Amino acid sequence: MYSITELKKGTLIQLDGKPYQVVDYAQKVMGRGGSIVNVRVKSLIDGAVIPKTFKGSEKIEPAQVENRTVQYLYGDANGYNFMDQTTFEQFELPETVVGDAAHYLKEGNEVTLQFFDGRVINVEMPNSVYLEVTYAETVVKGDTTSSVQKDAKLETGYTVKVPAFIKTGDIIKVDTRTGEYIERKKS
Repeated sequence: MYSITELKKGTLIQLDGKPYQVVDYAQKVMGRGGSIVNVRVKSLIDGAVIPKTFKGSEKIEPAQVENRTVQYLYGDANGYNFMDQTTFEQFELPETVVGDAAHYLKEGNEVTLQFFDGRVINVEMPNSVYLEVTYAETVVKGDTTSSVQKDAKLETGYTVKVPAFIKTGDIIKVDTRTGEYIERKKS
């Protein structure tokens, strides 16, 4: 059990049987009255962020979240298929669990799955991935006077905004948290 002063940013806790991660932490000392801790917690199941206040000697249960590295195999009409790299067990996850991570999944990628109570609650991608541009519009000479952005379709089927100099066949780095272009891979 955690005391209220141990609820630092990033701590995983369990409230009402659901796992949460502390995203903001503020402590107020009330003199003789003890202290109050105001936190904002993010649900690891649906992503909702809620404020919570804890007082004095309250105890908070830690969330038992297990992280496991798996390899992405392929996606089909039923969902996304992964393989546990230690047991070689294969399993399928529905699109609702994979969420936005599907935009960046490439066959053979390693990702981290978060398990709570024996079920997958989140697919955690690296902060950035390299993907190949399969289609990028050509820019007319003279349109490059300012920072012109254009659409580029990636090998996963996802479309991102990229600078005008990106061409079909380039490998680019994309931020998986925001979906934004970071840089072109240096050859």
